[in-house]
Amino acid sequence: MIKKFLNPIYITRPIFPDLDKFNEKLKTIWQSKILSNNGVQCQALEKKISKILKVDNLQIFNNGTIALLVGLKSLHLSGEVITTPFTFPATVNCLIWNNLTPVFCDIDKNTMNIDVNKIESLITSKTSAILAVHVFGTPCDVEKIQEIANKHKLKVIYDAAHAFETEFNNKSIASFSDLTMFSFHPTKLFHTGEGGALVFKNTDVAAESRMLKNFGIKNEEEVIYCGINGKINEIQSALGLLVLNCRNKERKRRKLIKDTYQKMLVEIDGISFVERNKSETKSSYQYFVIRINKDKFGKSRNFVYEEFKKYNVFTRKYFYPLCSEYPYCKDLKSAEKVMLPVANRVVEEVLAMPFYGGLKISEVKKICNLLISFRNL
Repeated sequence: MIKKFLNPIYITRPIFPDLDKFNEKLKTIWQSKILSNNGVQCQALEKKISKILKVDNLQIFNNGTIALLVGLKSLHLSGEVITTPFTFPATVNCLIWNNLTPVFCDIDKNTMNIDVNKIESLITSKTSAILAVHVFGTPCDVEKIQEIANKHKLKVIYDAAHAFETEFNNKSIASFSDLTMFSFHPTKLFHTGEGGALVFKNTDVAAESRMLKNFGIKNEEEVIYCGINGKINEIQSALGLLVLNCRNKERKRRKLIKDTYQKMLVEIDGISFVERNKSETKSSYQYFVIRINKDKFGKSRNFVYEEFKKYNVFTRKYFYPLCSEYPYCKDLKSAEKVMLPVANRVVEEVLAMPFYGGLKISEVKKICNLLISFRNL
């Protein structure tokens, strides 16, 4: 009989850099007497992330949601935006807050990203953009999406909350759009406590965004946009600079954990893994996700999710429910279940497993053995 974990095993744990080094950063901030408004730490972090991601026109924000809100505003979109129902609420909420109507497109059964073969049928005279999500860090079919966008003169936006440092054909995932958003929430491999970033193709749009995130202020005597406060502070930025130095070690550790999960579960009938995009040349190692086929495995995803809790293991039904089921979205024609058969099936199968560098391999093996044992209950 497998015993319950004494301490909770959560889906993720944030990276905490060396406390002494963080205290040294804090001393520098205290000496500067500056806590916000594009201070030294903020500027250093923005410059370093730009270099790591190999991009220009990058701006960091206090969180990814505000970043996406501002980014959408800076593109001056109107009407409808085609997006996925299989994403975190922020993706769709940011559209609605910008007075844009989300039009839900079904997802690919393997990658769980937006199904590029179903996008064109949803385009109308009101469509102004495509907002896709690199789900669990797996790149969308960026080439096909751009081809569609060029044909219909649409903007392309990516929610890359899970895709920090993901590369497609050896290029940054942020190289393939008019706008890409990253999240630096504590659940992400790279984080700033709370934070986010935008990468722009157009320098003029980037310039407008920089003012929009600072209340629309142009200079000391002019406010020219109805802006918002999206500024990241110096303490968050200092934390981010130190976390950047930890990320490669964390990524190597997560690869070992991923390999252990796959080795133990690959031959278990009814358990499958996320299919990676073949052009992905660098992974974000953000999450490790399985899918549970009830008919083949013998138990449902929901059963497994609840059973794990009894052993002090906390997984996640990611992304459940679909955005199309939210009360403020469900009346849209594109939200009808008949329009989204794959998404409605996938959302009942997906389970994000515990995945962070501090997880012991012995704990991963025990989690796998627990999962396998659930078939016989």
